[in-house]
Amino acid sequence: MSVTSRRPADVVADRSRDRASVPLLNDENAFKLAVFGVNVSGGCAMTTTDGTVQVDWAESRRIATAADAAGLDALVPVARWKGAGGSTNFNDRSFETFTWAAAVAAVTDRIQPLATIHVPTAHPLRVAKEAATVDHISGGRFGLNIVAGWNAPEFAMFGIEQRQHDEKYAVAAEWATLVHRLWTEDTFDFTGEFYSGTALHSSPQPIQSPGPLIMSASASAAGQAFAAANADINFIQAADLEAHREKAASVRSLAKEQFGRQISVMGMGYIVCADTEREARRLRDDYVNERGDWACAAAMVQIAASQVEAIDLKTRTVMESLIAGYGAMPLVGTPEQIVDGLLAMSEVGLDGCTLSWVDYEQGIAQYAQQIHPLLVEAGLRAALPPRAYRPGIGRQLS
Repeated sequence: MSVTSRRPADVVADRSRDRASVPLLNDENAFKLAVFGVNVSGGCAMTTTDGTVQVDWAESRRIATAADAAGLDALVPVARWKGAGGSTNFNDRSFETFTWAAAVAAVTDRIQPLATIHVPTAHPLRVAKEAATVDHISGGRFGLNIVAGWNAPEFAMFGIEQRQHDEKYAVAAEWATLVHRLWTEDTFDFTGEFYSGTALHSSPQPIQSPGPLIMSASASAAGQAFAAANADINFIQAADLEAHREKAASVRSLAKEQFGRQISVMGMGYIVCADTEREARRLRDDYVNERGDWACAAAMVQIAASQVEAIDLKTRTVMESLIAGYGAMPLVGTPEQIVDGLLAMSEVGLDGCTLSWVDYEQGIAQYAQQIHPLLVEAGLRAALPPRAYRPGIGRQLS
């Protein structure tokens, strides 16, 4: 690789926020919570039941401002270009994540908006510019979720052929290197294996220094190595709490021993909360087993089969988990049981988790009113400041 560069003093003039101070990395809350998937139809639940995400801007704005007021830490979108079929055609309607993040940033105060990018679909120069733009709009709150790519039918829409698994992460590593350099250097030449350019330059650079927060998710060895080298957060999926403990320890060890870095590890959870455990389980059974889109889940399994860990994706348990919340850990029961579940995730070494609901507006209202106070008592979350959750924001509990 041949590189020349220069970096005048004024390059860093706008860099006024340390990346470590953003909500997903600071020490304000012991256990971080991010809202996942509100930019795609259905959100994270493959079901025909009422209340799922429809994808219109008024809805996104209500959810974002309610989550912000409730003190939640981040909004993580899903990058989707077409649905997988079935009766719901799950996630077919979607907002593009960078423009969505910019709009969310403009109507919120504290919560951290992320964009999700499939590496092969956009040149790093363009992404570096887009990320810096949203970082300025947000006042230095933006984060980038990097996905190496897995969905072959979507790639076909771009005329892109899916690379071999480990090669995808080699591309992603070079892509990320180029983005980071565009965020921190002025003008340079770059000649790599997959990308090259002359007099590369992007201004303004991000407010965050040394650049926006980076998130990544992968279970494979190549994916975990990519996250360990490039990401601030790796969010993981696992079959149970002990598997989460093992994965979290492995991710941190890899980052420290091979790259001399610290990395946060987050899991995924979906919430079904009611006054009794029996009622919560009835609600889950209804939207999964009675109204679940099993044909869509089977189609997504077929697409993902060659890109994920070597597990039997077609077991009923795995299919139910996919329909219920994109494969996340179940948090099903009373508010007290939800808090116990989050405590258990913290105790196995997770720094936080993403959250989803069938009905996000009702779920966030319920979180603010019933779950958050218990999390404060448990020491996982800080008390909300006076400006926080207002009953007029978001759909309320009936």
